[in-house]
Amino acid sequence: MFRNLIFDWSGTLVDDMGPVIEATNSVLARYDLPGLDREAFRRHFRLPYREFYAEFLPHVDLEELEAHFRPAFDGAVTPVTVLPHAREKLDWCRSLGVRAFVLTSMDAVAFRRQLQEFGLEGHFEATYAGVMDKREVIHRILSDHGLEPAETAFVGDMTHDVETARHGGISSIAVLTGYNHPETLAAVRPDITVPDLGVLRSLMDKRRQTNRPIATVGALIHDGQGRVLLIRTHKWGNRWGIPGGKIERGESSVQALRREIREECAIELDDIEFALVQDCIDSPEFERKEHFILLNYVARALGNEIRLNEEAEQFQWLRPADALGLDLNHPTRVLISDALEQQLIPCASL
Repeated sequence: MFRNLIFDWSGTLVDDMGPVIEATNSVLARYDLPGLDREAFRRHFRLPYREFYAEFLPHVDLEELEAHFRPAFDGAVTPVTVLPHAREKLDWCRSLGVRAFVLTSMDAVAFRRQLQEFGLEGHFEATYAGVMDKREVIHRILSDHGLEPAETAFVGDMTHDVETARHGGISSIAVLTGYNHPETLAAVRPDITVPDLGVLRSLMDKRRQTNRPIATVGALIHDGQGRVLLIRTHKWGNRWGIPGGKIERGESSVQALRREIREECAIELDDIEFALVQDCIDSPEFERKEHFILLNYVARALGNEIRLNEEAEQFQWLRPADALGLDLNHPTRVLISDALEQQLIPCASL
């Protein structure tokens, strides 16, 4: 189940191929070249589009070609429309908390105009337009927005979109509604190919329905002197909580706990003791809808020098009673109360 989708625009969400073919043929006619029908255009067109024009007009400067293309595109007779199922797919993303972005080579001014005309501004967390080579910015998008590559896919209609996804280390989803012919797309072996966004929505719905709860581990870490470690993270609405994460295949829960704490806080654990298990189903505090099974432990830190990774913003050591006065996420509040009741924290009353 992908948590983040980066969409191409032209040919993926909107159908502007008619005006593009009109404008392209207008440019070719200026240099006495025959025009392309839809079939030929889909087999030849590619990004970065300088490579496409290099095939037909290798000795003409790209700026000169663009100066001819833009007015021809603006004056085209064929209308630009939202592709079938596109709006429904974006509504689906918004309703389920799937983060959506746009990465397109389309002229930024024309893109912004279409985005407003079609009323789609509110569907995207961020948009990137006028990008000639998408491979040059894909890593920046992932980094700037904290997108996990394993949970992210690029949805596009061209071989360049598939290559961009591969360059970024994310999944590629090819739709057959746009600029590249299906045979052309098949040659670059996308991870997933769908005829349109409606089928993609159905496919992701089926996968979502079969998703099992995610088993996680977390620890209320103490220093042996009555203080516990709390971290503040954006994943839980900037509330305070405990470090932890998912159990990977082949790991025991304690192995996963040691690894997660090492990665998130750069400390080792001792005196690990199981405290309780909690169900966390679609918590409104968490950044997205998710069903977690939380295996909670209490453990002693070997040292108290903490180095947080990018998943958390702050940390502090304080007594459990004082911790209960913080803006805690609900599972952490339950864990601290239970640990106090079971007297799992040495010197907790000090």
